[in-house]
Amino acid sequence: MSQGQPRRPQAAAQRENQEPIKYRDVLNVRGELATKPIAPQDAAMMQTAETEVLGQTQKGGTASVMQAAATRNEQAGLVGHNDVTDITGEQGVSVSETDVSGWRIITESVAGQVVGQYVQATPVLTSQVGVIQQTAITIGEALEATAQTAGDKPVDQSDAAAIQAAEVRATGSNVIIPGGLAATAQSAAAHNASVNRNDIKIRLNEVLTGATAKLPLDKAVTRQDAEGVVSAELRNNPNVATHPGGVAASVAAAARLNENVNV
Repeated sequence: MSQGQPRRPQAAAQRENQEPIKYRDVLNVRGELATKPIAPQDAAMMQTAETEVLGQTQKGGTASVMQAAATRNEQAGLVGHNDVTDITGEQGVSVSETDVSGWRIITESVAGQVVGQYVQATPVLTSQVGVIQQTAITIGEALEATAQTAGDKPVDQSDAAAIQAAEVRATGSNVIIPGGLAATAQSAAAHNASVNRNDIKIRLNEVLTGATAKLPLDKAVTRQDAEGVVSAELRNNPNVATHPGGVAASVAAAARLNENVNV
């Protein structure tokens, strides 16, 4: 009687049928990075970056999320302890700070893609000597922060719509100002849609740098302002998503902080 083919060990068979946790499973990323498994050394790089900038890794932050995923992948035998994802190893990870009117915006990126953004208060000295208090972030300041957190992103229709919604909220007028932020953003989005070469596309930082000075009126960001900007960006994005570190994300972050300030 034939004994048939040898049976593979159960653990090996389970590994073959098990998928590793990929970047797209836990982070808002796209392209090649989205399909890559999170490796232990990827997580180690983000932990180091967070510690260097923030003094420690953040509970529930990008590094902890990556570490949890990498640990599960390693325990399942799907990646090795010293493995690093090729695109992450080549392009690296980063944690950067942007100071806006007494607030610190932390932006975390993997392989050039923003994967996390959060804010911390930094007390500032007011004109009254010896008194330290927080000042509310304005819409213009939130847009200027976007120029730093997502400045290299080519302007598309969702960005233009969000910028227009922000301008309307800041000025209190539905009239598009000729040569203003919204008009410039719409022009940039139209230009970018008509060209194929990425290197000649207009970037967000070209539109939003100095945003406060480009607004005839400005105001502190409220939750209602943020909801309007987020809605505009979502409606005009084919994927019905906001861009990490983008216009809607920055305005929403400012609104959350302002809720702790008497605006």
